[in-house]
Amino acid sequence: MTIDTQQGKQKGPAKNKETTMSATITVEEAQAKLKEIIHGLSPGEELVITENQQPVAKLVSEQPKSAKSARPGPGLCQGMITYMAPDFDAPLEDMQEYME
Repeated sequence: MTIDTQQGKQKGPAKNKETTMSATITVEEAQAKLKEIIHGLSPGEELVITENQQPVAKLVSEQPKSAKSARPGPGLCQGMITYMAPDFDAPLEDMQEYME
């Protein structure tokens, strides 16, 4: 596997995540080590697969999904409503004709 960074070429997996990286691997290497390659990618990391030194595919690791927050339990907003109008539950004027 070849990794091109701004500092030059390195052999092996990427260790320095601060530089912009473009990892490349041949189709043959990808076929032989696909499972290891997939599990070795960091979230958002890209790997370009080449054939005859021409890019043919790009493998991109997914960003981790944020955990869906659970619905808050009952009573968590207790005391949050600090003002309620005195006529809050009075019938609306628009509805008077329907209530007669």
